[in-house]
Amino acid sequence: MGEDLDSLSLKELQNLEQQLDTAIKHIRSKKNQLISESISELQRKEKAIQEQNAMLAKQIKEREKTVAQAQQSQWGQHQQQLGLNTSTSFLLPQPPHPCLNIGGTYQEEATDQVRRNELDLTLEPIYTCHLGYFAA
Repeated sequence: MGEDLDSLSLKELQNLEQQLDTAIKHIRSKKNQLISESISELQRKEKAIQEQNAMLAKQIKEREKTVAQAQQSQWGQHQQQLGLNTSTSFLLPQPPHPCLNIGGTYQEEATDQVRRNELDLTLEPIYTCHLGYFAA
């Protein structure tokens, strides 16, 4: 390939070099143009995807809000139904819990008595328990 260049004059070689440089510049320019167009197209696609993503995120938030409101409404209705069905049972006084002795026997009422258990520990009547409170 380079053997054909031996017969060319200096001016012809310089002209050939200039043609090669021009062709390379044209190729580089076309390559840069194609890359630039490709980048622009990708940027347009990116923008469209971001807009679609934002729209979908907004839809998800709206649906989550709707679901949360529906659940809250159902919970409120459930609580209201429970309140209507059992509200009177919460207002009824509960019988007092018996006072239990560790290791001892159950005693219903121990007014004015001294309670004793197997360890011979005494519990004065002042410490009787009713509904979790200490009576004085």
